[in-house]
Parts: sequence; C-alpha cells; structure tokens
Amino acid sequence: MNPWLLLLRPILAFFYHLGGVGELLWGTLLALREIKKVPRLLWDQLSYMAAGSLPIVLVTSAFVGMVAAVQTAYQIRDFVPMMYLGVGVAKAVMIELGPVLVALVFAGRVGAGIAAELGTMRVTEQIDALELMAIDPYRYLALPRFLGGLISVPLLTILGECVALIGALFVARYVLFVPVETFTHGMRIYFVAKDLFGGLAKSVVFGAIVSLMGIYCGYNAKGGAVGVGKATTQAVVASSLLILAADYVLGTIIFGGQ
Repeated sequence: MNPWLLLLRPILAFFYHLGGVGELLWGTLLALREIKKVPRLLWDQLSYMAAGSLPIVLVTSAFVGMVAAVQTAYQIRDFVPMMYLGVGVAKAVMIELGPVLVALVFAGRVGAGIAAELGTMRVTEQIDALELMAIDPYRYLALPRFLGGLISVPLLTILGECVALIGALFVARYVLFVPVETFTHGMRIYFVAKDLFGGLAKSVVFGAIVSLMGIYCGYNAKGGAVGVGKATTQAVVASSLLILAADYVLGTIIFGGQ
C-alpha cells in the first residue's frame, strides 16, 4: 500500500469525524427552536445523568479530597505554615480535580450509556423508523441528551467539590491533626471567585464534550452488537482525550494570565 495513503488516512478520518461532530452540533443547536417540545425528555435525561451519577461522583470526590489533603500536606509540611494546606487543596479541587475527575467519571458512565443506547437504536433501525415518521432525531434524541450533559456536569461538579473539601477537612483534622480553624482560615483568606467560576466554566464544556461524543458515536454505530460495543468504547476514549485537551486549552485561557 502507498505509504502516503497510510499517512493521510488518519488525517482524513480526523477531518471526517470533525465535520460529523460539527454537523451534529449545528443540528442540535437548530433544534433548540423546538425546546418547548422536549421538557419531559430533558427531565428523563437529567434524572438518568445527574441523579444516577450522583453516588459514584460523591464517593470519588470524597477520596479525591482526602488524597489531595495528604499529598498537599506532604509537599508543604517542611516549608510553609499548615495554614496554606486549606488554600492549596481548595484551589486544586476547584480549578482541576473537581471539574476534570467529575467529567471523566461522567464520561465513563453517561457517555458510554448514551453511545450504547443510540447505537442499539441505530443497528436495530429504530432511528431510521423515526426519520420515516418525520420525527427529527436531533430534537428527539440529540437535544435532550446534549442539554442534559450541559446541565448535569456543572451541578455534579459543585456537589463533588463540596464533598471533596469536606473529605479534605476530615483528613486534615483527624489524620494530619491540623485544626479546623487553621484549615479554613487559609481557604477564606485566599479564596478567589475566578477559581470557582473558572472551574465551573470548564465543567460546562466538559459536559458538552461527553454528550456530543456519546451521541455521535452511538448515532453512527454499525455492525450489530460488535458495532455497538465499538461505539461505546470510542465514545469513552474520545471523551476522555478531549476532556484533557480542553482542560489544557481552557486552563491556559482562563488562568494563564495569573
């Protein structure tokens, strides 16, 4: 096979999928004109995405906060007062750990679920049947899931960050023997609203990424049960990579000037 073809194939595939995701996003945004027709569908998605993901997000966040407290204390113990433990953990959780880890957990649970559900509908020709009945798949399938991810990830991030800070406070008090007043004093003094809202802005983008990747991979699944499995894997992998890439880009834009 021509070596140039081997080189060009992944590049062409990238632009092909980029165009497909762009078309999906455009069609979904156009479907916003009919948002009044999907409140029940949106509520169902929020119930599945936000409420269904809450337990694993809270458990994950609690342990993340605990680990962050231990590791931060290990790094600063011999150099700066322990008052800075609280601010170090809080900034790490609000800027990076909270938004990114919640989004990755969300991708593993919800992104895979969206891809599997829509992939099954595609290979069993249910989506074709919707189109034959003149039901817009963007409005009926894509829009509720896209908005659900857009809303769910920031909400889960807020709750996850609260639990992470509680977990960090617990470890600081009962494992590291740092007084509660010392831990919270640093958090209060050095709190910057930009840290909180910048992290939440990232979580909105992460939610859009997970939803779009799940919808796109599931919508284009083919090849029966094997194809559905591949679509599910592709959705999780693509979401995870794009979350990390977007985290760098958004972090540079929002916090790069500090």
